[in-house]
Amino acid sequence: MTNKFNDKLGQGGFGSVYKGKLPDGRLVAVKSLNETKSNGEDFMNEVASISRTSHINIVTLLGFFFERSKRSLIYEFMPKGSLDKFIYSQGTDNQSRQLEWKTLYDISLGIARGLEYLLQGARGTAGYIAPEVFFRNLGGVSHKSDVYSYGMMVLEMVGGRKNIDVEVSQTSEIYFPSWIYKHIDQSMNLNLNEEITGEEEEITRKLITVSLWCIQTNSLDRPSMTRVIEILQGSLQSLELPPRPT
Repeated sequence: MTNKFNDKLGQGGFGSVYKGKLPDGRLVAVKSLNETKSNGEDFMNEVASISRTSHINIVTLLGFFFERSKRSLIYEFMPKGSLDKFIYSQGTDNQSRQLEWKTLYDISLGIARGLEYLLQGARGTAGYIAPEVFFRNLGGVSHKSDVYSYGMMVLEMVGGRKNIDVEVSQTSEIYFPSWIYKHIDQSMNLNLNEEITGEEEEITRKLITVSLWCIQTNSLDRPSMTRVIEILQGSLQSLELPPRPT
């Protein structure tokens, strides 16, 4: 089905994803999970949980494979590929943006809706790890940890770069949220290396504001995903720039 795992689509912290084809000709994405010594009960519980999800903004699970330590999840194939291929600049001389701001806005809103759906069902999602995962004095891990991950992802979409980039020329620019605060003034203007329309500027300000609220160090200061959707769909007039995350 996967052509001997020759067509690799990507790799993450939990395993690698390969392109495959079902006997009926349908293309699929096969996520081969890292081997584990567990008895498989957690994996089967996860499969049962994922199989109950049904949302337009969540990739559909079509099946799974489980044999001893080998485990795979079979998802519907997304022909346009992963989001990271479109949001990260390739090389320092490339200042062009592959996706329009309206498209970035629609993607951010769609992901927010999908994440809201998952959190209502008490499911988490992998992403950038919130500080309370490591520092328990900041509070316990909760659905607000996923809100943090969402905010970090949106910042990457806005900036077209990784949130932690060791290849930048100045040390102060390694952590992208700090760079955002350095280059944004009280009127919320961001010095982007491109000309944008008034509508695109409004989208940019919304995305920046909601993402910075989502990555607040104190989880109690972060909005719920329902509130995130309200912010993205609402007016800019009542929005304030949140405190700088520490």
